[in-house]
Amino acid sequence: MTILCDTQAYIWAIQQDARLTEKAREMLSKSEIERYLIIGSVWEMTIKVSIGKLKLKVPIDSMVEKSLSANAIRLLDIKLFHLKILQTLPFYHRDPFDRLIIAQALSEQLPIVSSDANFDRYGIKRIW
Repeated sequence: MTILCDTQAYIWAIQQDARLTEKAREMLSKSEIERYLIIGSVWEMTIKVSIGKLKLKVPIDSMVEKSLSANAIRLLDIKLFHLKILQTLPFYHRDPFDRLIIAQALSEQLPIVSSDANFDRYGIKRIW
């Protein structure tokens, strides 16, 4: 099985936050599951750190590099066909980074690990 991790779930997982459900924690830790984080999530975290909306204990570049390696998470690049899907999405969700995650999940046919119930409106399998 292959899954896509949304930004918040990724942050909660690496910070071992109690808000991450047991099911989500299991999906993000099973070695037989292929895990992806979109490069847009790294971009989102970088922006939030720079404007003070996200506090991290270590610099974002080293945190991401270490956590991706330690957890066998791969980065999913943004491709033109992802953007084609993105431009056709209905506006159930207004957050541009979440919309990108949704577009990539739809194009790659991947379930998303996310607490955001708005994702359900796009017909995506959401794991939480």
